[in-house]
Amino acid sequence: MYETTEDVQKLQALLDRSHEEAGEHLRSLITPERRITAADLVETLTGMRLLSLATVTARCEPRVGPVDGLFYRGQFWFGSSPTSVRFTHIRARPQVSATHTEGEALAVTVHGRATMVDLRQPEHDGFRRYCLEIYGGDWEDWGLPANYARIDADRMFTADFSDVAGSESDG
Repeated sequence: MYETTEDVQKLQALLDRSHEEAGEHLRSLITPERRITAADLVETLTGMRLLSLATVTARCEPRVGPVDGLFYRGQFWFGSSPTSVRFTHIRARPQVSATHTEGEALAVTVHGRATMVDLRQPEHDGFRRYCLEIYGGDWEDWGLPANYARIDADRMFTADFSDVAGSESDG
């Protein structure tokens, strides 16, 4: 876990604000007992987590595709080829949404802006170390040349539906 106390506090404030400003329907599904705290979330989202990342085309059409999501310092980070359509969209229109799910039990959704990051810059040494920890030493050969971005979240919603997941098949 690489999050500082300040990172966890900022994340909790984002989660609380997002929940307070959510619509009635979402709040009826993500009840207080189903919300995941920031402290629990940073422990849950260690390692690589598959994200379904949505970008926007020039014609305002959404495009969703999978990316390796790394939750680091309370934010999702991801990479892709510099020539990918995904990063072409992001360079022109950085608004993104992403969701990580684990079956029917866990859902984490984030809406915000993708901020491009240059992993060769010293301020990203910690994230590079995290990538090496997750992927191993050969990551520098195949992963470091990729483009990377982090999602600067405007909204983030977490839900633990383990109390109801699979209940239909239990009957």
